[in-house]
Amino acid sequence: MNSNSVLRESIDIFFVEGHGFAVYFYILVILAPVEFLSLYLPSLDAQMWSGSASLFKVTAVTTLLLTVYFAMRVANQEFASWRFRTLKRWHRENGQPIFAIAQAQLLFLSLHVALSLLLCAPLLIWAAAIARTPFSMVALTFGLLFFYAWGYATWGLFALALWERRAESRQVFIRSFFFVLTILSLLVYLPLNPIAFLLSILSRQEFPPLSIVGYKWPAGTVHFSGHLLFIGSALLAHRWALRKELSR
Repeated sequence: MNSNSVLRESIDIFFVEGHGFAVYFYILVILAPVEFLSLYLPSLDAQMWSGSASLFKVTAVTTLLLTVYFAMRVANQEFASWRFRTLKRWHRENGQPIFAIAQAQLLFLSLHVALSLLLCAPLLIWAAAIARTPFSMVALTFGLLFFYAWGYATWGLFALALWERRAESRQVFIRSFFFVLTILSLLVYLPLNPIAFLLSILSRQEFPPLSIVGYKWPAGTVHFSGHLLFIGSALLAHRWALRKELSR
């Protein structure tokens, strides 16, 4: 058994056996109707998104929510969970070191997020063409979508490592974490919220800087610094949870 065995298991379960196809079906079956309805149904309020001008914004935000939500669930092994070997079995019976297990989980998460965005790409590009969104803005959006989906889903890996044998606890944590984090970012400082930040970029509007003890920090700096700290904490927590679980 080499260091790629954990990664191969996930690939086999999701793509060879087909247990992961439902995830991508759910993403597309939700995204496509939202995009078409946002284009053809008139808005009741002129201040709301309506018509072709805002089509890319609607599609990008919907893609953001779907990819983050399902990436967290995939990281948490909520699909075909009975097919995965336990962490202890990989470590003790197959001799996989903690680093190799963590690396394989992160690589598969990257693969899943990239595939999700690839499947959403035709709808996003079509929306961008209708809305006449510049190519540079479309490319930036794809980069942000990957950044958010991968970064937030690392907390799903943490939950998996910490409560591997308690599926219900993991599921409650993931959903509560997703909801609370969204609300807190709106209440604490709006630019920290990925939806608000993405919309500000697409609308070419700048948030006011954050003032702390007389110093003013640009909203973009606060946003990315906060998210890098957030993702770094998730990676450290994931490694800690793996060591804790495998040392029992």
